[in-house]
Amino acid sequence: MKNPLKSLLALAMCITSTQYSIGQIPVLNSNPSAAPVIYLDFDGQYLDGTAWNYNGPMTCAPADVTNEQINLIFNRVAEDYRPFTVNITTELAKFLAAPLNRRMRVILTTTWEWYSAVGGTSLPGTFNDGDDTPCFVFTSLFSGGLANLTGRPKNIAEAVSHEVGHTLGLYHQAAYDANCVKITDYNGGAGGGEIGWAPIMGVGYYQNLTVWHNGPNPYGCTNYQSDMELITTTDPFATNGISFRTDDHSNAYASATSLTFTNGLFTTSGVVERNTDMDVFRFTMATTGRFLLNGNPYNVGLYNAGSNLDMQVTIYNADQSVSRVYNPGTLLSSVIDTTLTAGTYYLKVEGRGNAYAPNYASLGSYVLQGQNNFGNPLPLRVLKLNGLVNGDKHQFNWVIDADEQVTRTILEISTDGINFRPVTEPGNSDRAFIYRPNVSSNAQYRLNVTFDNGKQYYSNIITLRKTGNTQRPQLVSNLVENGVVGVTSPGNFGYMIYDLNGKTIRKGQLTNGYNTINTAGVTGGMYMIRYTGSTEQWTDKLILQ
Repeated sequence: MKNPLKSLLALAMCITSTQYSIGQIPVLNSNPSAAPVIYLDFDGQYLDGTAWNYNGPMTCAPADVTNEQINLIFNRVAEDYRPFTVNITTELAKFLAAPLNRRMRVILTTTWEWYSAVGGTSLPGTFNDGDDTPCFVFTSLFSGGLANLTGRPKNIAEAVSHEVGHTLGLYHQAAYDANCVKITDYNGGAGGGEIGWAPIMGVGYYQNLTVWHNGPNPYGCTNYQSDMELITTTDPFATNGISFRTDDHSNAYASATSLTFTNGLFTTSGVVERNTDMDVFRFTMATTGRFLLNGNPYNVGLYNAGSNLDMQVTIYNADQSVSRVYNPGTLLSSVIDTTLTAGTYYLKVEGRGNAYAPNYASLGSYVLQGQNNFGNPLPLRVLKLNGLVNGDKHQFNWVIDADEQVTRTILEISTDGINFRPVTEPGNSDRAFIYRPNVSSNAQYRLNVTFDNGKQYYSNIITLRKTGNTQRPQLVSNLVENGVVGVTSPGNFGYMIYDLNGKTIRKGQLTNGYNTINTAGVTGGMYMIRYTGSTEQWTDKLILQ
């Protein structure tokens, strides 16, 4: 990240640093059969004969981390590099057995004074140099202490993946404005909550979803850097010996991986290695019944922390026609709860972009857990929440179509996209509510409904903008079924619907009142709608089912 040629007494500074002892390091390997190796060195290191030793040998102290934190750091870094044929390891023997020009040691240390107070440092393109020049992450400069099991391990892991990225030949991912003026060398991404995104080679400390990116580097707004292309390059002068993993599940229906229910359950796993990868599975429902599926990307905690994959799961009928697409807009995971008739079905798993993150590197590992309940039809057929801004108030109505009786309904609100709290508990027969919110930001809402059989369900999530004097068009719901987008408008506005690659799929004019936009024939997934007035414009996200 930085130029190491500083006039510092590296030897003296390293030796006088505070010493730590972290005991026996857990032995961890992410891909043991891979020849290229990235070694996470937590227990201190004596260093000599490398490009860093311009002032003599260096003795650097161990990292100030616990074994539990080591596991979290390792797992986050391993998931960042999951699409590639490289082994992330804490095992010295694996590092020493790797070819000299196919390995990198990351020294995680409290010894930073010889350099400067930054998260880490590395020398670009040194992964394949063959002289064992390492990179560094300065763990004592990440706050939170030994007891912190959330932010601190995340930030240390972000620094590790970032610095190793430099050794693999990557520059920073920068950010520019519309006039090609550089805003920052470190792209901080966009959004918030579970799907808030940033590039690994930008600054990922403040976002949940951090992935590789294809964007401009600091040397010009047109100098695009495709991180994954550079990591896996076969250029004889720059090759790292790293390729994409071999596809583990076919994308063809004829060779789909077969899933068998055992006592009504199946579990399988996979890796989405490329943005063109689609993993296809086949299963059979012996009789009509309820089908449940939890599709979860790899994570290290709540809200899919540490995940790199924004999952989309599609159910296909036996004739390979689409039954339904599942991709919750504010979540990285996918949940299916539906009724299927007897027959054969296919599941397709793929990575997709979202309102903040492009589709370029939505990659990583996942687990599917399926369940059938024969003879137990789904008690809930429809649970749909609608809402709009009415002056300074938020107005709601909802539909509940179920065989069971409602015993409790809670309207919940979130201002961070993660944590929901109750707004009101309407009567069991109520289907509408209006109130004046005491929030200064955009708000997300959902219904939490319990039935007399004890089952609990959540509705779709809708987003209502903060109230104020500005009148603007509003989506009736950002979850669109049957191909019809509903928009309420306070007047005449232009609109444009476009995909996450910027391709326009619909455009036109809105008039005062309720408007419908037909998107029949458009592939399901995440899209954006932009409204344009005389002096302002606004953008919403929507999901076409």
